[in-house]
Parts: sequence; structure tokens; C-alpha cells
Amino acid sequence: MSWWGRKLEDRERWVLDPLVGLGPLRFGMDSDEAEAALGGAREGNSQVAADGGCWVRYQDVGVTGIYGPGMILAGVAIDAMEGPLVRLREVELIARVPSQARTEIGNLAGREDAAVRVNWSGDPEIAAWGVSMGTALEYGISSEGRPERKDGMITSALFVSAELAESPYETGPVLHWCDVREREKNGGSWPVKTDQERSHWDWSPLKAVGPLRFGTTPQQVADALGGEVPAGRQGHFPYWWWRRGAAGQWTLAYDRFEQTGVTAHYWYPQGLPVLGAVTVHGRTGPQITYAGTPLVGATPSRLDEAMLQHIEDHGLGLLFTPSGSPIPPGLQFDINAIRTGDTAISEVTFASADWEL
Repeated sequence: MSWWGRKLEDRERWVLDPLVGLGPLRFGMDSDEAEAALGGAREGNSQVAADGGCWVRYQDVGVTGIYGPGMILAGVAIDAMEGPLVRLREVELIARVPSQARTEIGNLAGREDAAVRVNWSGDPEIAAWGVSMGTALEYGISSEGRPERKDGMITSALFVSAELAESPYETGPVLHWCDVREREKNGGSWPVKTDQERSHWDWSPLKAVGPLRFGTTPQQVADALGGEVPAGRQGHFPYWWWRRGAAGQWTLAYDRFEQTGVTAHYWYPQGLPVLGAVTVHGRTGPQITYAGTPLVGATPSRLDEAMLQHIEDHGLGLLFTPSGSPIPPGLQFDINAIRTGDTAISEVTFASADWEL
């Protein structure tokens, strides 16, 4: 069953045994035992690490198994929209409003004298339970039967064994599945600029976003932003077995400019990095309009409705992007959703003609 067809009441219900396992899964199982415990669930995406560990997404049940060396189960990630509903004592952890889950987790942790800290995403993390909470945007079903974005966030979670519990996202098995070292860290708040506080940029589809022109070098991008130094950058080596500090050409993927509120994405059409796309940050980035509609910092569902109405009024044809946003064909942009606590607002990625969104 597709995730958008899975109702909350139809999802499996699992109980967490902290640091030991959850539902039918037990930390220390090998991959064959875990697959059998999941009833032979169909495997989707997976990746193997140089040290022999791997992660496997079991797409039928919304579960990702994270394996250490020897294919031993060390962690389990539960998807917000399609994974089992996991309970610890009386607290439901999955598919909850984040602030409500945070309050109940805090109350339970207080009773059990368990320390609660904030993880990289600004969500609760409790080493004593091997729990690190997360969130994802909630989706629903439109009247036409297609998935549509809602405006709220719901909880997901990572559960790990005792060996990983102190710093889950800094351990090898979890880093291989989700490397957050270069991502912007959140302290648990999501301030948003008002429209009056934002600068306003023009957009030339397929050519430029404000002062940033597609095809320019990283240095030219920084110069166009007044010499701003990137607050963060991410890249990769060409092969999975190359690690940081190893020989080989490091490939720059993007620069994040916090002061301006944009991320510059690069590609290598002729062997050197040039600007291929720009993401305007929803909480802090400049405002950009299309057909009189502000695209940045808007309520996702209302913006989707406005785009659909504009497309229908002008007979422009309809394209759904990978994130599920409806846009006219040929403009190369995607309306994403970024968290603002329990809710979300829009942020937009604008791309050059040959960039794959």
C-alpha cells in the first residue's frame, strides 16, 4: 500500500523497550533475522558502507534498519507518515504534533529521572531511552485522490542501541544513513522574518535569481552577495569508499549563505563548479513573487491552491514537482516546505534549464 493510502488506524502499533528493541525488532539481530521479524518486508533503498555496515529501507512498513559492521542491527528509524506507531509507557511517539510529544516526553523523562537534551534538528533526545526525535511534513489526500501537502509537522524518531545512545548522529552507522555534520543546527526555535523584514528579489526563470546568475562560479556567487562568506558548505568525494582527508577530488555541492538567506547549489557541466540552482530559505530569505503571488514564507497549502488556480485560469498546463508542488511546466522551480515549529512555510528552489529538480 502506498504511504498516502495508509490511514493512521491501519498502521502497526509497536512498543519500545529502551536500548533493547521495538516491536518485533531487537538490537543485535542480523539483517536476515530483522527481515524475518518484519515478515519479509520488501526492501527499497539501501547503501553499504566501507566498514561492512549498511542501512536498508523496508518500504512496505515505513522502517529503516541501520546496521553496524557484520550487518548487526544498531538503529531503527521510523517514518512519520507511514511507519508503525511506537509507544513508550503511555506516550505515543510517532505521527504526533511535535510540541505535544515534546511535553509528554518531558513529563515522562522527569518521572523517570532521564535527561532530555536537544538534538541537531531541535527535537528531544534521551540517551537513557536511545531515542532521538525528528519531524516531517504531514500529507493528506486531495478530493482528486492525489497526495497533497498539509501545513503541519508530525513526529518521526530514531531508536538506537545502548552503544549508540550517547551521540546517535555522531556514530558510524547513523552517519552513513544520515550525515548531519554539515547541516544547520537548530537550538529548538524557528524564528521567521516578516515580509517587511525581507529584501525583495526579481526572478528571471532559467537565468537568474536576484543578483545570482546561473552558470557563475562559487566566487562570483559570493561576490554577488557582497562578499558574504558561506556559513556552511557540503560536498563529497566521487566514490563512497573515500573518506574525509583521503586523496581525491572533493566535489562542492552547495554553499549556505545565512545572512542573505539562500543556498547556492553547484554542478559540473564542464568539470568545474557553476551555479545550477538557488534555494531561497523560507524563514529568512528574500521574497520572490510569481504572477503577483509571494512564493517565500507562505502557507504551503494556500500557495498550492493559488498556483493551481493560476494554472487553471490561464490554461498553462500542470506539472507536479518531486516535493508535490503544482507548477506550470518549463519554469524549473520547486516549492518546498520548511519547519517553523509545529507548522511549515514555503521555501523555493529555482533552477537552470538543465538542472534536475
